[in-house]
Amino acid sequence: MTATTDQSPARARLAPGSRGFILTLAMCMAVTALAIDTALPAFPDIRDDFALAEGATEVTRLITFFLLGNSLGLLPAGLLADRFGRRAVMWGGLALYVVGAVGTILAPSLGVMFLARFVWGLGSAGPRVAAMAMVRDAYAGEQMAKQMSFIMAVFILVPAFAPLLASGILLIGPWELVFGFCAVMGLVVAMFVGRLPETLDPDDRRPLAVGDAWAGCRSVLATPGTIAYLVSLTAMFGVFISYLASSEVVLDQVFDLGEWFPAYFGGLALVMGAAMWLNGRIVVRVGLDRLMRIVFTVNLGVAGAMTALALATDGTPPFWLFVVVQAAMLFGHQMLIPNLNAAAMRPLSHMAGIGAAILGMVPGVFGAILGGLIDDRFDGTVTPLSVAFAVSTVVAFGAWALTGRGSRTSDPAVLPAAPDAHRPAR
Repeated sequence: MTATTDQSPARARLAPGSRGFILTLAMCMAVTALAIDTALPAFPDIRDDFALAEGATEVTRLITFFLLGNSLGLLPAGLLADRFGRRAVMWGGLALYVVGAVGTILAPSLGVMFLARFVWGLGSAGPRVAAMAMVRDAYAGEQMAKQMSFIMAVFILVPAFAPLLASGILLIGPWELVFGFCAVMGLVVAMFVGRLPETLDPDDRRPLAVGDAWAGCRSVLATPGTIAYLVSLTAMFGVFISYLASSEVVLDQVFDLGEWFPAYFGGLALVMGAAMWLNGRIVVRVGLDRLMRIVFTVNLGVAGAMTALALATDGTPPFWLFVVVQAAMLFGHQMLIPNLNAAAMRPLSHMAGIGAAILGMVPGVFGAILGGLIDDRFDGTVTPLSVAFAVSTVVAFGAWALTGRGSRTSDPAVLPAAPDAHRPAR
């Protein structure tokens, strides 16, 4: 598959391989993080508006419903991206994204707000899956993992600033203003998408018939290793979603430091962004499978230490010690996720859109359900979350090992890394 691009000078600056191309794809991914992380500081005000008790966990469903919508929207977005092209799906998704944000602002009840957040999540699926498909269109092998890491680094860095930004907005206006800001950003990203080339070759467009779509799904799932990668990613996403949704509650109720939430959450986001950046710098040199083997080994030890710390302190460890261990856990976590995605996408060049959709949808849907179950176990301590991190790491490692990649001493040339690691535009 060869990427195609517009030939006009204005668009050439965003051709595959350019910084503008990668940055715009990162922005398409980042709008999802923006919709999630700006909501967290608004939880207390939303509780007040809907007469909920202080610390009520019902508001965490704003995260769960958004993620469910995002995950369920990935498959149709992937099918549409393989039929009509990447840019059309980005624009359509961003339009729905804005509609969902406005609906959340106007919602008369918490239930309607949940529905609007679901729609908002559906919209965010379009730019997300189309961005991943564009990366697969333009890159191969370790270069794909490298570019995916840089995109995900920007995606992760958004939470470093989003809660602080939302807190600043809340100082001058109500929580509705926060979601209004997200709607405006959706429109801004849509303008940048207009500078992107279409990377789907017309010859590679797939029909939208139900039978062909089902055949595509079966083909992806039948690809050796896909099921194991899905299990691994689901375990990773489930505990990460729980961390996202419950972080404000944990900081407030376990450590009584709720007012420090933007700094706490932003600091950990910087740690995760650093992990993504480091991954992008070293994955080509170290090798995709070898790097995952190293990080999984370290993360298993950190997960055990995190659980031991929680159990030894009855779930209320010293805050500074908990943050150090949690940061180490999340650092490895965010090195693994883009690499697992890239590894699973290696054999799916002929169906990048639907492949990216399935690899996002299945972990997203089941991860959101799993994350909600973990949140429901919250007992005023960090023990449930710590145990969940340990169990998820073991499951993720075991599933990855079943792919057979963990036993390799070097990375075979599954896809050409050079000179076709970046595919030039026609």
